[in-house]
Amino acid sequence: MVLDIMLGVASAAECAVEGVGFAHDARIPVALGVVIGLIVGSTLVLRRRWAIAVVLISIAVTPAEMGLLLGVVGLYTLAASEVPRRISAVLAGMSGAGTFLVTMIRFRQDNNLQDDWGSAAWEAALFSLTITLAVTAPPVLLGLYVRARRRLVESLRERADGLERELSLLAERAEERAEWARGEERTRIAREMHDVVAHRVSLMVVHAAALQAVALKDPEKASKNAALVGDMGRQALTELRQMLGVLRSGGPAEEKPVPLASVAVAASAAAEAATASAAEGTGPDVRAGVDVGGPRLAELEALVGQSRAAGMAVELSVEGEERRYAARVEQTAYRVVQEALTNVHKHAPGARTRIRLAHRGAEIAVLVENGPSERGAADAGLPSGGNGLVGMKERVSTLGGGFVSGPTDAGGFRVSAVIPDRTRQSADRARPDTDAPDRARSA
Repeated sequence: MVLDIMLGVASAAECAVEGVGFAHDARIPVALGVVIGLIVGSTLVLRRRWAIAVVLISIAVTPAEMGLLLGVVGLYTLAASEVPRRISAVLAGMSGAGTFLVTMIRFRQDNNLQDDWGSAAWEAALFSLTITLAVTAPPVLLGLYVRARRRLVESLRERADGLERELSLLAERAEERAEWARGEERTRIAREMHDVVAHRVSLMVVHAAALQAVALKDPEKASKNAALVGDMGRQALTELRQMLGVLRSGGPAEEKPVPLASVAVAASAAAEAATASAAEGTGPDVRAGVDVGGPRLAELEALVGQSRAAGMAVELSVEGEERRYAARVEQTAYRVVQEALTNVHKHAPGARTRIRLAHRGAEIAVLVENGPSERGAADAGLPSGGNGLVGMKERVSTLGGGFVSGPTDAGGFRVSAVIPDRTRQSADRARPDTDAPDRARSA
């Protein structure tokens, strides 16, 4: 505002002085010429709001040979404003044409060339063109430069604001993913603790009851049961130590401050990598961030043997060609069988149980079915949180498999799971089909 007022005062003073000469040429009172000059020059104050009007006024007073500062500043403001360039070009051309004509006429009058338009015409035209370019071109070019620079700065500012908003959203998403990961980790730890502790402790309780029943009648069998209880307790402690050791080794390192952008980008990349790893069913546990060691299918016979030692009638059958699967696939199949046997110990003691394990190329099918309990509706009196079936379904669903459980018509219970091995499926898709030509010929 201060700059515009100063320019307006300077322009009014200039036009007032030039108004004296205009009054003499127009044969009007000098005071009127000065007033006209003051009014015309003071309109420069409005250049930011009405740039077109200011330029039109400067063009209108060009024949009166006043308003040089008004025309120069007006053209600059017009070129630097957001007025369409076509309008700016037309007004600049009109201003230049007016300046050229007035300068050429004044040049000829000052040199007494009114009647001679021959040899000296080119001199007047060259002089007028030079003056016109000197008055018109610099403010227009400077205004266009300022306009382009302003647009560039605004676009850079908008991009910076957009990047800041994106980084803020990424940071929020990273926090949400971290919170989700913590919740999933708590669920995973609870599921692992349940699988490790519930089965061993259930067998220990069964053996302890048998030990109590035969302690006086058969000391040799009581000693054998006591040894089994001790072995199972040691196995449970060993698995708990392995799990706690993994949790301790997976602890975070010394925290250091990092930029917000690094946190957001790293969290997003880690989450995408974890999701891809989970989809393939390979690599470390996507929630824990580490590969938790666990049992394999080769240990299934020993698991069944422990239940047989506790007095359960268990039948194990394996169908198909045995092969190695991804660690998570084998661990999940093992845990399904383990939890199913635990439920039989808890809720159907003495029931006959059948376990079927089928190898189907790129997947494993598990079926655990038990008949009705020989003790009727009574169970072993073991506590149950109701999370066993939920945990089995979560494990199988995480790998993209299917899980079904429910009572049978005979009064027992059935647990069935199909667990795909994504790594083997990918390898089968990548392997060339050598039988395709034979199939094509037969077709």
